[in-house]
Amino acid sequence: MRGAQVRPDGTTIRWVELPGTEPTRIYLHGLGASSPAYYAAVATNPTLSGQRSLLMDLLGHGISDRPTDASYTLEEHADLLAIALSAAGVSAAQVIAHSMGGAVAIVLASRHPHLVSALVLVDATLDPQPPGEGLGARYTEEQFVHGGGRSETLTRVGTAWAATMRLTGPEALYRTAAHLGRGTTPTMRELLVELPVPRTYLHPADNEPRGARALTDAGVRVVAVPEAGHNIMLDNPDGFVAATEAALRRR
Repeated sequence: MRGAQVRPDGTTIRWVELPGTEPTRIYLHGLGASSPAYYAAVATNPTLSGQRSLLMDLLGHGISDRPTDASYTLEEHADLLAIALSAAGVSAAQVIAHSMGGAVAIVLASRHPHLVSALVLVDATLDPQPPGEGLGARYTEEQFVHGGGRSETLTRVGTAWAATMRLTGPEALYRTAAHLGRGTTPTMRELLVELPVPRTYLHPADNEPRGARALTDAGVRVVAVPEAGHNIMLDNPDGFVAATEAALRRR
């Protein structure tokens, strides 16, 4: 396990690093998840292994610190991630990012373009949530952090997701979810179509993303992965590996 201080108070972002050649690959998890848990099997698959790979936990998640005073906006996540990547000597990385992590990766590529040479987005969040959806609609932060909201959520999401979600700081989980629901300005989708790097969007075969044709027209490769739900890397590891390797080979 490695880490880098990302705030003056010593707050640290940590990751599991697999040695290998350049370019570096960065793996980013979704909301309430952890990259080592979600990506270990696919990142060590012989088809994808051999390159330096950082399985990073975003601020507030997994093995990274969970400060209670952070804003946990997508922009803050991206900016602090950029500090950690720079400390790790990373530039022009291939970023593979799932769900909420995909939103952070898009913001990272927009705000810190020297750090990203290619994006593979795994059923990533591209749009704000409709009004009335998400944790922010279900609970206030006080109810979630100090009331029964967190425990109710852990029960509601099921044991597999709860296994990593319970490692996420309650403030981090609530605020990240709320900011993800609000999205960015411009939206993540709008930022994505303007990025100059190679971009691939992986999705479950039976759930094509909204606006897939417009993404394709903007140069984003939209790739269906069969026999998978939202957690493509866990549901169909071989399909994920094949699609990711093809995406990065076609840079």
